[in-house]
Amino acid sequence: MSHTITEKAKLLARVRRLKGQMEAIERSLEAEAGCAEVLQLVASVRGAINGLTVELIEDHIVHHVVDPNRDADGERAKGAADLIEIVRTYFK
Repeated sequence: MSHTITEKAKLLARVRRLKGQMEAIERSLEAEAGCAEVLQLVASVRGAINGLTVELIEDHIVHHVVDPNRDADGERAKGAADLIEIVRTYFK
């Protein structure tokens, strides 16, 4: 079973929040809100998309490449943990 299926409810909740944030941008533009307000909303969507991306990449590494908490090869486990940390840092 795919990890996206086991985490389906959590992932869909994140996507629904993103949808709400996008709708807020649309409402702001329709209401001719100031550019600073719209930019703030866009920045929040970007952060939320990055968070979703990190979660999906991390889950992919753990479920399809190597799980750093279960791999008996210490070097591979450390490499996977390092990669996950780099991905988290990159998308902040």
